[in-house]
Amino acid sequence: MGRALAEAALALGHDVVIVTGPVEINYPKSAKVVPIVSTEEMLAASEHAFESCDGLIGAAAPCDDRPVRVESHKIAKTGQPIDLHLIETDDVVATLSAKKGNRWVVGFALETEDHRLRALAKLERKFCDLMISNGPQAISAMDNQVEVITPSGDVIATIEGTKEKVAQKILQLINERLIKGGP
Repeated sequence: MGRALAEAALALGHDVVIVTGPVEINYPKSAKVVPIVSTEEMLAASEHAFESCDGLIGAAAPCDDRPVRVESHKIAKTGQPIDLHLIETDDVVATLSAKKGNRWVVGFALETEDHRLRALAKLERKFCDLMISNGPQAISAMDNQVEVITPSGDVIATIEGTKEKVAQKILQLINERLIKGGP
C-alpha cells in the first residue's frame, strides 16, 4: 500500500519521502527512500523528514512494543522458560501529528474487529485529519478495501480494488480536502 500511495502522490506532482523498514518492495525511483530497522529509527527519520513536508501519510505498521533489553549475544538454551519483558514504543503518527502545525496528517488503522470504532478512536487519539481503516486481509495482498473517516466520524468514502486504485482515490481525497481545502 505504501508503494501505491507513493506512486499516486508522485503522479499528482508531489515530492515524496518514504521512511521504510526492511521490506522487499521496489519503491519509485523518483521518491526519496530512507531505510530504517526499528520503530525508534522510524520516528527519528520521520521527525527529520516531516520538518520540510506539507503532510504525512502514516501507512506503515511499526511495532507497538519492543523488548526492554536486547542481548548482545545468543541466548543459550537452558531448558527453563524465558521471561520476555516488553515496553510500548512511541507512536510515530501521534508524535508527529502533535507537532503538525498547519500540516496535514492521514493515518491508517488496520483492525481485526470493530474496524470503524477503533479507527475513529485512533483518529482522535493521534490528531489525524483523516483515518484510513482497513483489515488484515490487506497484508501482502494485491487488493484492498478501505473506509476513509473524518474527525467528525463521517465515512466519506469506501474504496475497494487494486492497491493502486485505492491509493489513487485516497490521494484524490487528500488533494481535495486537505491540500486544496475542500469540504
